[in-house]
Amino acid sequence: MRSIGPMELVVILAVAVLLFGGKKIPELAKGLGEGIKNFKHALKEESKPDENKQA
Repeated sequence: MRSIGPMELVVILAVAVLLFGGKKIPELAKGLGEGIKNFKHALKEESKPDENKQA
C-alpha cells in the first residue's frame, strides 16, 4: 500500500475547505479527535477485565 504524499494531502485539504468552509474545519477536527480518544478509551476498558481474569 502506498503512503500519502504531500500533493495528495494538499488536494484532500483543498476539498475539505471547499466542502465545509474554513470556519468549520477546526470544529470537525476537534470532533474527530474526541471520537478517536473515546474509541481508544473504550478499547482500554474492554481489555481491563481480560487482565483480571488471567490473574
